[in-house]
Amino acid sequence: MAQRTKLADVARLAGVSSATVSRSLNYPNLLKKDTLKRIQDAIVRLGYVPNSAGRALASRRTQTVGLVVPTLDHAIFSRFTQTMQTALAESGYQLLIASHEYNPTLELSGARALIERGVDALVLVGLERSPALDELLTQSGIPMLATWALDRSGKSASVGFDNHAASVLAARHLLALGHREFGVISGFLHHNDRARARVEGVREALGDAGIKLSAASVVEQPFTYAGGRDGLRALAALSPRPTAVLCGNDLLALGALMECQSLGLAVPQEISVVGFDNQELASHFAPGLTTINVPAADLGRVAAGTILQLLAGDVVQAPVELPIELVVRGSTGPPPTPGRP
Repeated sequence: MAQRTKLADVARLAGVSSATVSRSLNYPNLLKKDTLKRIQDAIVRLGYVPNSAGRALASRRTQTVGLVVPTLDHAIFSRFTQTMQTALAESGYQLLIASHEYNPTLELSGARALIERGVDALVLVGLERSPALDELLTQSGIPMLATWALDRSGKSASVGFDNHAASVLAARHLLALGHREFGVISGFLHHNDRARARVEGVREALGDAGIKLSAASVVEQPFTYAGGRDGLRALAALSPRPTAVLCGNDLLALGALMECQSLGLAVPQEISVVGFDNQELASHFAPGLTTINVPAADLGRVAAGTILQLLAGDVVQAPVELPIELVVRGSTGPPPTPGRP
């Protein structure tokens, strides 16, 4: 087996000390150009690969950031993760990822695994965490950033958008069209503060209009197409049947549109459907899906920039709020006229 090239071998070939080679790897701008070139030529010639573990031990940094995300199965989180990784890589950091499928026990074990691997900072999704995870974060002492939600208490740095206000915006759109019978298809509310904020936003907007959202009108389903179909079927069985349905994400909403077609319910003539995320498929469906545009790519970039600020020792207390907007397409319209087929 070939012996691994050592830093001392590079130093010997370049005619410098081992300390100078180490300095060239960590602070190349401090060396003279001809010295740096000799070292770099020696590295290429010998095929030297720096020992990242040793460098991390010396600098107390591993140049890695941990991300614990609910799932990578949804495009919205994949886009967020990809743009964060790209932005971090430009500053010499790599992203290590764990997923938990909305399970707080798996979220805790994922965070612990990343911290044990020496990540320099940790990114989480949402504000709701188990007490054990809060304790782990306190003990680790590493910077932590919450995303996809806004921590207005200042307890932790956060980058996200107002889930509550976004749902208020969607509900008011339907109210302005004349709807008075509403249903909601949500993801599971337990252990998901973002889903709860979206339902509460709908409830508040309807309450302001004198409409009460009954418990039977809120159906909890997995964030999948099948969940959307099952949720729409349950709402369609209510009496009176909702003329407007708000969904917790676009997967649920697109599943609801599929089920409307299966049940023979014309959209939007008989029932209007609104999503949340503005995934690419939303604009290609027929009819196009009215939805809330969530800036997932921007969220990833801003999250990366905020993490780099925290790693530099900057204080980031105020939440960084990204804008959201309602994208109106063909899936929403006025409610059917009473007595008209």
